[in-house]
Amino acid sequence: KVKVTLRFRGREMAHQHLGMQLLERVKSDFEENTKVELEPKLEGRQMTMVLAPR
Repeated sequence: KVKVTLRFRGREMAHQHLGMQLLERVKSDFEENTKVELEPKLEGRQMTMVLAPR
């Protein structure tokens, strides 16, 4: 399993949509080998997603 974490710093919190786009790109890049176990979600200043092997 892989936990992908984005940590927002300072004013980056105003641009959370860019973080979501980045996690979506990671998801699409690895979709043939992995499945999303935990969809991207915001926890405080971190956005996390968990990928698991197929």
